[in-house]
Amino acid sequence: MLRVAVIGSGPSGVYTAQSLIEQQTVPDIEVYVLDRLPCPYGLVRYGVAPDHEKIKSLQNNLRTVLEHPKVRFLGNVEVGARGLGVEELREIFDAVVFCVGAATDRHLGIPGEDLPGSHPATEFVAWYSAHPDAAAVRFTLAARSAVVIGVGNVAVDVARMLSRGADELAVTDMPQGPLGALADSRVEDVWMVGRRGPSQAKFTTKELRELGSLAGTEVLVRPEELALDPAFRDPGGLPAVGRRNVEVLRGWAERAAAAPAGPEAGAEGRGRRIHLRFFLRPVEVLGDASGVRAVRFERTAPDGRGGVTGTGEFEDIEGQLVLRSVGYRGTPQPGLPFDETTGTVPHLAGRVLRDGTPLPGVYVAGWIKRGPTGVIGTNRPCAKETALSLLADAPTLAERGSSGDPLAALIRAGQQPVPWPGWLAIEAAEAEWGRGLGRGTVKLPDWTGLLEAAHSVEMTR
Repeated sequence: MLRVAVIGSGPSGVYTAQSLIEQQTVPDIEVYVLDRLPCPYGLVRYGVAPDHEKIKSLQNNLRTVLEHPKVRFLGNVEVGARGLGVEELREIFDAVVFCVGAATDRHLGIPGEDLPGSHPATEFVAWYSAHPDAAAVRFTLAARSAVVIGVGNVAVDVARMLSRGADELAVTDMPQGPLGALADSRVEDVWMVGRRGPSQAKFTTKELRELGSLAGTEVLVRPEELALDPAFRDPGGLPAVGRRNVEVLRGWAERAAAAPAGPEAGAEGRGRRIHLRFFLRPVEVLGDASGVRAVRFERTAPDGRGGVTGTGEFEDIEGQLVLRSVGYRGTPQPGLPFDETTGTVPHLAGRVLRDGTPLPGVYVAGWIKRGPTGVIGTNRPCAKETALSLLADAPTLAERGSSGDPLAALIRAGQQPVPWPGWLAIEAAEAEWGRGLGRGTVKLPDWTGLLEAAHSVEMTR
């Protein structure tokens, strides 16, 4: 029996497990998918916006893998500095695949970045997604103006959530706290700002178009900033997504120029504006100990090589809330080599390399392997490559011959795993809580509630 531990139950971890159990070369295999949280699905549960039900439905596909007879999900298992080390895992399992993603935000590296009211966008996402680590986080949304730094899909999600009506969010699984805060929000202007041109923005067209469909919200784009981008003058050389983005942005700019008017009042009796700004590089967050009041940007211009250069012209954009969305970064994993430049673990086709030599029985997949790039589906070929490397090494790995029950070994190591029935109990508790509120399923937002629900059933699997 070849026993493999997959660390992380997001798409990369589940796709790795799927690749391992669907192959035919090593039929005698068991895959244990371990996660620090008692809940599976990673960023599909805690990163996809609650109003994106179609994407969130991917959980059903991941569930099929986690319910396979050769796969066991064990949540609430800590790996790393505060838990099991690589060597401990290798004593229990024949191989270990780290699918831990990119757990932290990139920093802007500018003055005022950490002033009160300035937050990583992922902290805001964790708050409205009910991540238990964010249970103590509070966003009162008393700001009149919010500045979102970044022009990727996370930035679009954040801008949309700040602008969407509470009635529309009440049908999602968002907890009562964030739902009430968004219902009471005073935000009228949301500024989404990128340092480069619109043709280089990372959002997808589908996400972009959603901003234009929000009730009571006007999207404002400045034609002069579009004109700065050479690709807007000749979009033919852009990839298909870029060309479609150009069409959407140009349409908004032309509409605003033809009929400049304020937004129609929404269901809450007020209108909101989303300002899409480009060629502005943040240089300082302005404010004091009482909070932020604005962000200072330097105007940039294309440098002719695909990048931008500063012009020495500055603009302050008012904002009492600043959300920084400039990308993710992997974090060092205790016991594993780490490339500080790329924020990834060095590897060869998924085999972890230390000083150029494969570390026996240790592998990576997902963002910690390749960096925070691609969409959910990009994890499939990435996971398959790693799985094929592991399977090719199987004869050597099996020589060690792990023995005993991994679940019992994890408990002896001080862990308190939550197997699959515990997760099903959490699901049932969330459905019951939602019914009590007159809503659909509502997520439990803290560790206490999750673990109490998980331990309410006898763990038999």
